[in-house]
Amino acid sequence: MTTVTNKNNKRLEVLKTYKIYIDGQFVRTESGRYYIATNSKKENLANVCLGSRKDFRDAVVAARNAFGSWSTRAAFNRAQILYRIAEMLEGRKAQFIDELIKQDSTKTQAEKEVNLCIDRLIYYSGWCDKFQQLFSSVNPVASPHFNFSVPEPMGVIAAIAPQNNSLLGLVSVIAPIIAGGNSCIVLASATMPLCAVTFAEVLNSSDLPGGVVNILTGKVAELVSYFSDHMDVNATVYCEADFATQKMIKEKSALNIKRVLLYNKIKWTDASGQSPYFIMDLQEIKTTWHPIENIGGAKAGY
Repeated sequence: MTTVTNKNNKRLEVLKTYKIYIDGQFVRTESGRYYIATNSKKENLANVCLGSRKDFRDAVVAARNAFGSWSTRAAFNRAQILYRIAEMLEGRKAQFIDELIKQDSTKTQAEKEVNLCIDRLIYYSGWCDKFQQLFSSVNPVASPHFNFSVPEPMGVIAAIAPQNNSLLGLVSVIAPIIAGGNSCIVLASATMPLCAVTFAEVLNSSDLPGGVVNILTGKVAELVSYFSDHMDVNATVYCEADFATQKMIKEKSALNIKRVLLYNKIKWTDASGQSPYFIMDLQEIKTTWHPIENIGGAKAGY
């Protein structure tokens, strides 16, 4: 057996091919295109799929198919699954730290980021079966009815994760989406994609059903218009400060009245990076009227 070496007789590392994650499967982009991720030292880190419009459309179909069963699961079960994802991330902490260091983080920064991700998943797992109680209401009405308003998941969410962050921004965007019962398609950082696909491996081996989270890699400039104008997407999340892109997303989202969430001012590393209001951003409010029964012939009323 021989070892592949360069001219200095140094062993050449076999670069991992990072595939995209659609419907619980790791697949190559249908376009066949890829790019090589590098760091500030110009070291080649991995071969990364360059996602296409077809990949995004496939991910939307997967997310829509998964939405029905995921949104109707018991809230405590969604909490268990998010907690399980945190457990598995804890078990693979060393791998994530290594990937973050390869992408120019210091060891201290990498350890802090991974710990924050684990804590954030646990934070949202705790909110799964509580946010509805907090944000629901019994409304006063001037008729013999009970009137309830409760949050319900919106549907399929297309999110473009922070591009200057490999893992924490991705987790911070995904966690409130799925905690609230939605499914999603997320575009990972193009310059720091390693942790995103490794996180998909964590999702795939957890109890999360296929299709609930779909992770693509590629260029924002190429894919952002598809994220905002697809007619079967219910909301678009954008985490960058590019004003022209924000304007384009708002205009295209108006085609089917998508909700647009702009998170470019959020500091994911501090307390403002987590809140039950991130869950509520992607909920619809359902109001139900129920008549008050007439018992024993008494007049209904208050």
